[in-house]
Amino acid sequence: MSGSEASWDQYGTLLAVLREGSFSAAARSLGLAQPTVRRQVEQLEQELGVVLFTRSINGLVPTELALSTLPYAESIAATARALGRALTATEGELRGTVRITSSEMLGVEVLPAIVGDLRAKHPQLHIEVAATNRPEDLLRRDADVAVRTFEPTQAGLVRRRAGRVEIGLFAHERYVASHPPPRSVRELAGNHWLVGADRGRAMIDALTALGAGISSKDFAFRSDSDVVQLAAVRAGLGIGACQVPLSKWPVPLVRVLPKLATPLDLWVVMHEDLRSSARVRVIFDHLVLRLEAYASSSGDRR
Repeated sequence: MSGSEASWDQYGTLLAVLREGSFSAAARSLGLAQPTVRRQVEQLEQELGVVLFTRSINGLVPTELALSTLPYAESIAATARALGRALTATEGELRGTVRITSSEMLGVEVLPAIVGDLRAKHPQLHIEVAATNRPEDLLRRDADVAVRTFEPTQAGLVRRRAGRVEIGLFAHERYVASHPPPRSVRELAGNHWLVGADRGRAMIDALTALGAGISSKDFAFRSDSDVVQLAAVRAGLGIGACQVPLSKWPVPLVRVLPKLATPLDLWVVMHEDLRSSARVRVIFDHLVLRLEAYASSSGDRR
């Protein structure tokens, strides 16, 4: 190991190469030139006295040592992003960057309108939304605030339940006009076009438990993206799951088997250390208020 100390930039480059699988792909994700990325990784190897990648006919292959550093590199990257957001804030002013993480569906369909009117009041606030069904770690500061569809159990988090949204089965009126609605879940399999997941089994298991007896072959349209599934239902491609409030706009949908419902709780969560941050707290409180209104439009049965 050399006497010099590796920089955060070098660890960030290492993380990008591990995630993307090649120097060129990492360079595109970082907005750097490919030779720059290669040079930073080679300098890191030289300074640490280790081998992080080998080259094969299949491309760049990380060593076991490199793979073992992944959680630490991700932690450094998350800390650097959190530090950057903190440094954009000015004490006593509602300004700076707040990162929100949520499910794909809420991040695409619900959050933009919610944070939009808050920015109209506080234009110095900048919002980042990570719409992903893979929960980001608030304790590691991957995000400042999270909207969860389950109650967090980790210590060190502040949580508020913002209501309960109902999920049902819906179809476009055009589909219903040409396909008489089912009278029971047993009429779904083989009789209707269904929209569901490609690899996920949540909808299959739920409907099978109710006696539907469906399998993936019964899905006329499959996607592992919840947003794509909803778009397919709105396009008239079949019957699929939808949060009740989202069935009302922008495309009115017709509810199928209205007694069939699945509850989905909404929680707003942040790290307890951020309670004193004015910019994070105003986002947290605003999300709770607006998500309560969103849940109530579902006919929340609390």
